[in-house]
Amino acid sequence: MSWLFFIDESGHDHKQCPYEVRGGIALHTKELWRFVKAMQWFEVQAFGCRLAFYGKELKGCTLLNRKRYKFAQQGELMSDSDRQKHARAFLEKSQKNITPSRDDFTAYGQACIYMAQGLFQILDNCSGVILASIIPGELHKPDDRNFEEYLRKDHVFLLERYFYMLEEKQEHGLLVMDEVEKHEDQCFVRCLERYFTLTDKGQYRASLVVPSPFFVSSDMTYAIQAADICIYVINWGYRLQRMDKPARQEISEKFDQWLRRLQYKGTLEDEACHQVYGIVYISDPYTSRK
Repeated sequence: MSWLFFIDESGHDHKQCPYEVRGGIALHTKELWRFVKAMQWFEVQAFGCRLAFYGKELKGCTLLNRKRYKFAQQGELMSDSDRQKHARAFLEKSQKNITPSRDDFTAYGQACIYMAQGLFQILDNCSGVILASIIPGELHKPDDRNFEEYLRKDHVFLLERYFYMLEEKQEHGLLVMDEVEKHEDQCFVRCLERYFTLTDKGQYRASLVVPSPFFVSSDMTYAIQAADICIYVINWGYRLQRMDKPARQEISEKFDQWLRRLQYKGTLEDEACHQVYGIVYISDPYTSRK
């Protein structure tokens, strides 16, 4: 049996997000179908329907943006049946270019936040693990073509944490990534291959992490959608030492404890016997590791 690490990215367009985050969720293969069924069930509980029927998918930037919170807070907390009825109305009217009612907007905002909160409970129930690497959003790649051929340090740290988890559980793991742009995906795969074949640590870690990733479409893969939500929450609501960008309070209050609970935690059996965590911050991914 093996684990699947579903990976997405947040903030790489350098527009609004304070950080760049790459990572997502690791699920054991025996839990994957249970996870998918739970996500489908909870989606219907939240919105009264499957979003795919309306050409939408679950994404952090649409579930938890500031507008959704504004919509959710403009009225009293709705009952499940009222929320579902008005959230469906919101989707149907939006599809027909009809302006939704105030209650429709309120219900849809509440459904979005309800769904995001439900995701973390589902992950907990399915023994999901969160892993992510974070770098400052304003960093720019040095003018050196050599960097294009090597796996960036934050990506190495992310794979390192995944390897530690697999080593601890004595399991193998696969990488499942969101399709972005074919050229960018090909470049990333080449960097992965160089790391796993040309470095000593990469060759060792390839004994547990299969170096060849699978690419999937996010709108057809619930686990990638879940990964997207998790790293969006990390970007806006989770802070470690040296991370000086302000967090959004409404996201931190609801999700910080979930992230700390679900992230990988391990102990390296070295001289210091120090703790290793699944969410890691790297201030400069282009300098050598100290």
